[in-house]
Amino acid sequence: MKIIKVSNSTEMAKTAGEMIAEKVRANPEIVLGLATGGTPIGTYQYLIEDHKENGTSYSKASSVNLDEYIGLPKTDPNSYYFFMKTNLFDHLDISPERTFIPDGTADDLEAECTNYEKRIAELGGVDLQLLGIGRNGHIAFNEPGTSFDSRTQIVSLAEETITDNARFFSSPEEVPTKAISMGIATILESKEIILLANGKSKAEALHSLIKGEVTEDFPASALQRHGNVTIIADEDALSLINDI
Repeated sequence: MKIIKVSNSTEMAKTAGEMIAEKVRANPEIVLGLATGGTPIGTYQYLIEDHKENGTSYSKASSVNLDEYIGLPKTDPNSYYFFMKTNLFDHLDISPERTFIPDGTADDLEAECTNYEKRIAELGGVDLQLLGIGRNGHIAFNEPGTSFDSRTQIVSLAEETITDNARFFSSPEEVPTKAISMGIATILESKEIILLANGKSKAEALHSLIKGEVTEDFPASALQRHGNVTIIADEDALSLINDI
């Protein structure tokens, strides 16, 4: 793993944004794996500004998202479809036909999972995957105990994850308890991975990722088996790591 230590979340977003934009310019037909939540918003803002100021084009690029809540329509402000349109897609020249997000309202959710895997394979796999990390070590919505062999599947969210995500909803009761999530095996097939982390709330998780054992009890530890992972994290998130 390559670890890039930055001073704060602004520098984290800029560093990640520069890396992603450079990859897009080098490979216009890149397949990007994208994440949601508070952590990548700054990076997406950087990509939007870079697109406007420098003309980096996404017209030939494709994207696949890690996950989506089950039961939220695309028009719901808390759906990840809405999040991606609002925070990124509507501001780039990427074709809607090339942006893929699991459909959490599909009539047949199992078939949706199977078809999503097929879609990723048809794209040739993910070239560059952006990840965050949960306090309990989840990546995407793969909670502790998820098999490292898992593929896109229906998952039940841990109480800790529901609590963490409640800040985006009017009340904890409104937070969905299930989601469709890209599996760990699928994530590990990405050619390159960038993981973002900031804040002291992520310090223990990052310490376990970097220094801990590889175990399904801590899903992110699977990344230790990947040959091309870059962690971009601020001083607070890396505060428990002394040798960086």
